[in-house]
Amino acid sequence: MHQRIKQHKNKTYPNSFTAKYNLNKLVYFEQFHMIGDAIGREKQLKGGSRDAKIKLIKNMNPDWNDLFFEIEEYL
Repeated sequence: MHQRIKQHKNKTYPNSFTAKYNLNKLVYFEQFHMIGDAIGREKQLKGGSRDAKIKLIKNMNPDWNDLFFEIEEYL
């Protein structure tokens, strides 16, 4: 996960969504043991409203800090 976040921050793939819109701040994440669970959750989040996503972020990270440097403690 750490390596993937670095790819986003460094814009390794210049045509990616994150590079195109300069999105390089990790403000929310969830961790799963099974890839299928992660994919299911991602689809659930993508299908939800923007307000619901903002609420999730505010509950976990009310100041919208970049969690990249804190993620080590979760791994």
